[in-house]
Amino acid sequence: MNTARRRLALFALFFLPGLGISSWVTRTPDIRDLLGASTAQMGLVLFGLSAGSMIGILGSGRVVSRFGTRPVVTAGILTTVVSIPVIGAGAGLSLIALVTAGLFLFGFGMGSGEVAMNIEGADVERITERPVLPTMHGFFSLGTVVGAAIGMVLTAAEFPVTWHLVLIGLVSVPVALAAVRLIPYGVGLSPSGAAKATGREPVWRDKRLWLIGVIVLAMALAEGAANDWLPLIMVDGHGLDAAWGSAVYTAFAAAMALGRFGGGWFLTRFGRATVLGASAVLGGIGLLLVIAVDNQIVAGAAVLLWGVGAALGFPVALSAAGDSGPDPTARVSLVATAGYVAFLVGPPALGFLGEHYGLRNAMIAVLALLALAAACAPSLNHRPTPEKEPVAS
Repeated sequence: MNTARRRLALFALFFLPGLGISSWVTRTPDIRDLLGASTAQMGLVLFGLSAGSMIGILGSGRVVSRFGTRPVVTAGILTTVVSIPVIGAGAGLSLIALVTAGLFLFGFGMGSGEVAMNIEGADVERITERPVLPTMHGFFSLGTVVGAAIGMVLTAAEFPVTWHLVLIGLVSVPVALAAVRLIPYGVGLSPSGAAKATGREPVWRDKRLWLIGVIVLAMALAEGAANDWLPLIMVDGHGLDAAWGSAVYTAFAAAMALGRFGGGWFLTRFGRATVLGASAVLGGIGLLLVIAVDNQIVAGAAVLLWGVGAALGFPVALSAAGDSGPDPTARVSLVATAGYVAFLVGPPALGFLGEHYGLRNAMIAVLALLALAAACAPSLNHRPTPEKEPVAS
């Protein structure tokens, strides 16, 4: 399998969920109005995304170990892109249950498929010996930029939400079908009982891996909170109209893409620990300004810091997990699971906090986790000691 074509396929497969989720996010004020939903009810709607993602995430690593990444990626991406028109139909019919079902399918496809795609990306990274995961996640962010820009224009033009999401789905399906054909068979397969046969402990007992999991959880929540709530934070919390709320989200997505595409130089120059620590601090400063400063211009500018700060956390932590010891597939799967749990389960919880304390104040929980990630980042400076070969008796 040509590695360059495989890499391009992964770029496309990361782009499509970004396009889909930003198409949903930029229309959340309109969808909320069509559904007549409160902030707490929107949190329940988002629980569909969380429930689907949890099922997909928790089963993905095991399924990849048995069947490899290709079938999981194929099923995941097709479920993701087909679910987008379902969400649009639910909004058009004012059916909360149908929107929730569409988000469930989106979450299931994205949760299962992207864990497998991250395992694919880590494998390409090991083959090429070059940072690939940040660029892959950069294409997810690029997808969010494109989707957010389209959503911003269509929101301003008062284009119907239903037709917007149906068209996104129709465009995405053929791209997904073409890309999955370039994913090789057999990646991610793990022999049954490999840990016992080699005398290794299961990867989940590795304390350093749990520290990496804490970092990826915090950074993924910082990204996921913006993906689901930023337009509403700007509309309800800072008084912008829906079109400007979408524009601010577009700026966030662009900052994420810039951070991911440009992050390779900083990783080579300063190393993972320094980059992750600085990212958590930078994202925390931006988030703090959004929460604390009651000024639309300052909040809009601070979103750029939030986006750049959140950009590298997830992909860099996954790279660190793959290098943290034996059985990299299991390690990447475990850390990716923690990240996607935060990415997709955290935002509904923030919705319940937002109902009682306001969305801006609910983001304090994310800020606290970013501070914890900054404290954990220096642990990545400590490389794992090589495994000693067992001595034959």
